[in-house]
Amino acid sequence: MNELIELLPKLPEAILQTLLYVTAAMTIGGGMGLVLGVVLVVTRRGGIAPNAPVFYTLNFLVNFVRPIPFLILAFTLQPLARLVTGTGIGDPAFIFMICFACTFGISRLVEQNLLTVPPGVIEAARAMGASRIRIVLTVLIPEGLGPLVLGYTFAFVAIMDMTALAGILGAEGLGNFALLYGYRQFNPWVTWTAMLIIIAIVQLVQLFGNSLARRLLRR
Repeated sequence: MNELIELLPKLPEAILQTLLYVTAAMTIGGGMGLVLGVVLVVTRRGGIAPNAPVFYTLNFLVNFVRPIPFLILAFTLQPLARLVTGTGIGDPAFIFMICFACTFGISRLVEQNLLTVPPGVIEAARAMGASRIRIVLTVLIPEGLGPLVLGYTFAFVAIMDMTALAGILGAEGLGNFALLYGYRQFNPWVTWTAMLIIIAIVQLVQLFGNSLARRLLRR
């Protein structure tokens, strides 16, 4: 317990680093995943802009990348991360890797959630002469917003899991804090403290996501 008290000054920094990784992944990876998921929906057969070559190419890429465990994917991405960020380890490289993984994972969530939008709503917009881009921005995404919020909440929890591997890739955060000062130094107080903080963050975000989705679904 005394060791934990001595380490308390390092805890806020570890929390902020974890939140930085998650925020970057949700913003960059989440944004690119949204675009990729929308393209998958609109270019599929029966979509508002069917295009078989585009759909099957993107669908293959998502199916290829998404099943790869994050740690193996991160090691594979090191040369690309070094090319883009100038380094293969540390915060910049880890953020690049986690954003890359999130793009493909979230794109499938977006696709699945947008497919729940009733086709009749889209057909009505087409019948009124709305352009494809307008249908996407004013019908498809707004109508699927409730399920999308739930999907992004699920993605947040998955990303928190990914940040636990930050220490192996030269980054830091709560996962590295627990590994470095808890597991390797046989101090369960540190490990439990990091774990409880992660659980608290996830619970708060899940509560917010559920509440927001409930409101959107009741519109």
